[in-house]
Amino acid sequence: MNHVVVVEDDPHNAILFRKLMEKRLGCSVTVTESPDELFTRLRGGPVSLVVMDVSLKGSVWEGRPVNGVSLCRMIKADPATMHVRVMLATAHAMRGDAERLLRESGADAYIAKPVVDHDQFVARARALMEQAA
Repeated sequence: MNHVVVVEDDPHNAILFRKLMEKRLGCSVTVTESPDELFTRLRGGPVSLVVMDVSLKGSVWEGRPVNGVSLCRMIKADPATMHVRVMLATAHAMRGDAERLLRESGADAYIAKPVVDHDQFVARARALMEQAA
């Protein structure tokens, strides 16, 4: 079974991502906004995908506030986790933002919130998990 970690500070988005991943893709899902829990989960067993919110209000790593871009950079810089696929999710989507965020973070994909096209989200998540397998 594929395992997905959703890093999201908005409870409505977290519920939506969890339901889509569990019901449409049959994944087990961990929802967190804790960088410690994220990295413990990534190092503790196979993770097929991380859905990462860009702006995380309450996330702190080693005493400093962090956002999804910096967490993604850390995932991709660590040889133990660099293979994990990461999809950034952000509500701050302006023209050109997707390319800039992907470049800055090293993420594998990007989706704008709110996610209104559930089929597109599910298809993108499935494709990323198949690439990783």
